[in-house]
Amino acid sequence: MLNQLTIIQALKGLQEKKFSSQELVKDCLKNIDRVDKKIGAFITVSRSKSLEKAKKVDNLIKTNPSIFKEKPLLGIPMALKDIYSTKGIKTTAGSKVLADYIPPYDATVVKRLKKAGAIIIGKTNLDAWAHGSSGENSDFFPTHNPWNLKKVPGGSSSGSAAALSSSQCLMSMGTDTGGSIRQPASFCNLVGLKPTYGRVSRYGIISMASSLDSIGHFTKTVADSAFVLQITAGQDSLDATTPNVTVPNYSNKLTKPNKELKIGLPKEYFSEGVDSQMRKTVEIAAGLLEAQGHEIINVSLKTTKYACPAYYIIQPAELSSNLARFDGIRYGNSRSFFGDEAKRRIMLGTYTLSSGYYEAYYLKAMKLRSLIISDFKKVFKEVDLLLAPVSPFPPFNLGEKVNDPLKMYLSDVLTISVNLAGLPAMSLPCGFTNDNLPIGMQFIALQFKEEVLFNVGHQYQQLTDWHKKRPNI
Repeated sequence: MLNQLTIIQALKGLQEKKFSSQELVKDCLKNIDRVDKKIGAFITVSRSKSLEKAKKVDNLIKTNPSIFKEKPLLGIPMALKDIYSTKGIKTTAGSKVLADYIPPYDATVVKRLKKAGAIIIGKTNLDAWAHGSSGENSDFFPTHNPWNLKKVPGGSSSGSAAALSSSQCLMSMGTDTGGSIRQPASFCNLVGLKPTYGRVSRYGIISMASSLDSIGHFTKTVADSAFVLQITAGQDSLDATTPNVTVPNYSNKLTKPNKELKIGLPKEYFSEGVDSQMRKTVEIAAGLLEAQGHEIINVSLKTTKYACPAYYIIQPAELSSNLARFDGIRYGNSRSFFGDEAKRRIMLGTYTLSSGYYEAYYLKAMKLRSLIISDFKKVFKEVDLLLAPVSPFPPFNLGEKVNDPLKMYLSDVLTISVNLAGLPAMSLPCGFTNDNLPIGMQFIALQFKEEVLFNVGHQYQQLTDWHKKRPNI
């Protein structure tokens, strides 16, 4: 089935004219019709627009066989988390506040993907405003995990992960503010990349916490992930947080022999609070890498215990400021349409920024953030890379944590430090639980060292086939 191809496989097939872009898009649309009623991955499906675009792509390929050099993603059907502004396509942020909002412009990343020839097949479901770790906080409907429909797919990029995992598209875009790409990737058996903060432009993507938001993507393989970042990364004059740092050719570095690396296992990420299956599976993966000549070193990140309290002060404070613009006056519905989780975070954030409490809470949290950054810098003097579980537990039942915000917030305990420090990290499949639920591990690197993630991740995928397994829906 064409919809089960990787990006690189599909591009090869299109170039060799084994099938057309229209056939590729139709296969994905057919699968959306077949499975998405069960999964709830899409809020909007751009059926007619994607077919029209595919027809134009096929004409381009006929008239100009070398067009793929100019448009490296030509004809590839992809999905966007419904927090990306898309000109002429509804953008809801998973909230009824924006239930009927159609942006007049494209986000920078959307422009780059379109220029590369990608076809937007639809906009995916998410925890409203990206507030959540399960996919249950969407104002429209929850998303189900393709591996077990009674389980959550992770959040907040729930629909993007579920859509790709169930082969409704060939790649999908998400955002990661505290683990919102890596955790769903782990739960859905995908490769999920959170780039360095500022590596990819945030312009045109509805903000949650501006100093934490990272723009990344889901793919089926590490090689596909490297290929996509090559297109989305780079400085943008519309986003001052994107530095003038050269974008290397990530794909060329995949198979380039790397030196034997020192890979650190932070003991705090393998503590008693982490499910034994998650812990043991990642340790087995570490052993496999050690057998390839890499040195595995036990390290400590002492400030890990401060990450959750710091994050859940900084993030609500920034989002309360960002959501203040949605007042129902300029566009969208009134604030009465905000869901419970959005209201909870707005109140928490407004409180911590209010007079008399700013110093007691927000200022202290920012000092803790500085300590977390220093802690990572110190550890990276000893190692080249860190390896850890993504989630402290496997995918949990729908409804299990939705009424207990504190338990839900702890879903992010192993991912949020990376966002606070602005580092790149990548989740990739490394095994399954006894109940056949996916387990992911994450590699963490120094800022702007995504090529190290890709190199080691690709090496691991040459040795294993966890990433090739697909759910039976």
